[in-house]
Amino acid sequence: MANAIYPKYKEALLGGGANTDMLTGDVKAILVDLADYTYSAAHQFLSDVPAAARVATSGNLATKTVTDGTFDSADFTWTAATGDPSEAIILYIDTGVEGTSRLILFLDTGQTGLPVTPNGGDINFTVDAAGWFTL
Repeated sequence: MANAIYPKYKEALLGGGANTDMLTGDVKAILVDLADYTYSAAHQFLSDVPAAARVATSGNLATKTVTDGTFDSADFTWTAATGDPSEAIILYIDTGVEGTSRLILFLDTGQTGLPVTPNGGDINFTVDAAGWFTL
């Protein structure tokens, strides 16, 4: 699979759907074990990602910006991460309810530091200098 903005996110964004604002929403990043998750363009909410595939979840991303259609944020850390080897990252907007927490972005290629095997320590992630993605 290649990196992709979830089509259901784009649909909701263009249609004015709920839980699409990345600047005011609680955007988080999940380390994902691809042995337990397969990307699908039909996936829409966090409830579509099996719990077994979610290795570690970040806190809310900080210093979020949108400039000329590019979403960016500060670098962040997955704290005391444990679990299976992780080959991908999913960005999502956390509403506190899995069935409404909208999936935004699936990344599994071109990311420095992936795959990673958590060992109980912190995993620092450096966001690409060009940002997460551009629409």
